[in-house]
Amino acid sequence: MPDAIDAKVLRVAASVEPLAEGRYRAQLSEVYTVMGHPHGGYLQSVLANAALAGASEAGATHLHAGAVTTNYFGASVPGEADLAVTVRRVGRGASFAHVVLTQEQRPVVESLVVLVTLDDGDAPRYQDAVAPILPPREECVASTGGSELSIASVLEQRLDPSTAAWRDGVVHERGETRAWLRLDDGEGRWDPWNLHFAADAMPPATFPLGSTGWVPTLQLSSYVRRVPVGEWLQARQWCVVIAGDLVDERLELFDERGQLVASSSQLAMVRFPQRERP
Repeated sequence: MPDAIDAKVLRVAASVEPLAEGRYRAQLSEVYTVMGHPHGGYLQSVLANAALAGASEAGATHLHAGAVTTNYFGASVPGEADLAVTVRRVGRGASFAHVVLTQEQRPVVESLVVLVTLDDGDAPRYQDAVAPILPPREECVASTGGSELSIASVLEQRLDPSTAAWRDGVVHERGETRAWLRLDDGEGRWDPWNLHFAADAMPPATFPLGSTGWVPTLQLSSYVRRVPVGEWLQARQWCVVIAGDLVDERLELFDERGQLVASSSQLAMVRFPQRERP
């Protein structure tokens, strides 16, 4: 069990311990929660840890979780959780694993994980994505979250004021949020593993459009492409389409070199105030 000092450290909070071949146990942290439930990106970090451990046990030599696709089909809670890892294939360029997280003998989350070893070269061969133009951090809005957003104690967000007017009740026509992100867990540096946490760390891009309440994720896919450099990430998240009560969102994360280090897409449920009938 993590002690009080280590409780905020993501590496500790998302650690797994072996139980048997392909079986692991985790202690889901109360710090990494939203509305009392473990945060989706935090869960991806836990599942990626289990996949890396299980694949290594099966003989894989890959160092990073390059892609994680997670289905959140049940409500997880802080506390003990078991993880079962099935290694689908151990390969040269990539290995593949399936992970199921269970609480009280009930599966609640599952991930498909692609394991790779990232190239830490100076520059990518090709990059079409462009880092967002953000104001200096001192001119951005510091997000402290609220009592229902425990991850605010370990994640520093500096929101671009032009995409943060929703905090004052202003509704915009474009669903987009931009921010600087810094991990403030006591160790404080981004790496290829904890980028899966950052991939779900932005305020929903539905907020500028006037959505209300929680925006629970049904499926999240995050892709880590580079070893990040620097303390801060530049993030841009936007809505692709909202239809019915579902939203399709995209996110891009850039490091201090302006290089795309990770991206994600997710399908989430969303609510808007009911319109008054004439």
